[in-house]
Amino acid sequence: MLLYWIILPIVWVLARLVWRIEVIGLENYKAVRDGRAYVIASNHIANLDPVFIAVAVMDWRRMCVLAKEELFKNPFIGWFLRCMGAVSIDRGKGDTVTLEKVTSACRRGIGVLIFPEGTRTKNGKLGILKSGAFVIAASANADMVPCRIIYNTKDGKLHPFCRVRVVFGPAIPAQDLQITDPGHKVTALRHMKTRLKEALEALLEENAFEKPALEAAQPAAATQPVTPPSAPDADRQAEL
Repeated sequence: MLLYWIILPIVWVLARLVWRIEVIGLENYKAVRDGRAYVIASNHIANLDPVFIAVAVMDWRRMCVLAKEELFKNPFIGWFLRCMGAVSIDRGKGDTVTLEKVTSACRRGIGVLIFPEGTRTKNGKLGILKSGAFVIAASANADMVPCRIIYNTKDGKLHPFCRVRVVFGPAIPAQDLQITDPGHKVTALRHMKTRLKEALEALLEENAFEKPALEAAQPAAATQPVTPPSAPDADRQAEL
C-alpha cells in the first residue's frame, strides 16, 4: 500500500504530461464513493487502461483491479500492476477463488475495476460483454459505474502522446443488478448487459473527440459542384 501512495502521484504527473488526460463525469464516481460497494465497468482497449482510470479518480484508497493472468508473466509489469491493486485471474478456467476474493473485498467497500469484455478490443470498439462484472456486483450488492475510455486517434487505439478521455456515467443501482428469479437468470443477465452496453455507447457518442477541421471539411469539399466557366472563358475555349 505504501508503494501505491508513492507510485500514484508519479504516474499521475506522467500521464497528465504525456497523454493530457481529461476526466468527465467524476461526480458520478464520487456519488458512490461513500463506503458503499461499487464496481467500475469499463471498456478495454490498451494495457494502460487501468492506470488511466486510477489516475482519473486519484483515490488514495486503492481499488481492486481484475487483470488477466498473462500480464503478470513479466516480472516488472507484474510488480507494477500489483502495486496498483491488480489481481490476476485465469479467464479460461473459471477462477472462482479469485472471484470470491474480489467479491468479498467489494462487500467491504473496496472499489472493484473490471473490464466486462474480458480482453482488449483490436479495433477500439466495444466488444461482447461477459457476465463476471454482473455476478460480482450482484453478490456484493454493489452499484455499477459505467466508464468509457476514449483515445483521440483515427483507429480508436492508444498511441504515444495522444489525448485521453476517461468518462464516468451515472451508476446503475445495486437493486437493478439483482437476479430475483433464478429461473430467468440468463434473461436477466442479457438485460443487464444490454443496459451497460447502451450506457457505454452513449458515453462515447456524447464525449467523442471532434474530428480535425481539415478532415471534417474534406468530404464537403469533394461534393462541391463545379462552377461552369464564364461566357468569355467559354468563347476562348471554343476558339481553341
